[in-house]
Amino acid sequence: MSLQEVSPEQLAELFHRYHQVLAPNCERNSGANDENWQHISEQEKNRLIAAAHLALTELREEAKQQEDRSRYFAKPGEAEWGC
Repeated sequence: MSLQEVSPEQLAELFHRYHQVLAPNCERNSGANDENWQHISEQEKNRLIAAAHLALTELREEAKQQEDRSRYFAKPGEAEWGC
């Protein structure tokens, strides 16, 4: 799956899942942070999706800029030397 194929919703859900898994035990008081994606509020989902959208936009722009820069340079072993 390429970066262009990742939706903000997918990234937000994965981020939420891994955030829950990696949260230190001291932050998990009585299971309050163990909420499943389907059980968190719409407001929190929208906030996470918006953050994921911004992150994906930035990553895609950086990838595009890198691609644009690389087209001006020959790939290793393909450069023509001399004038």
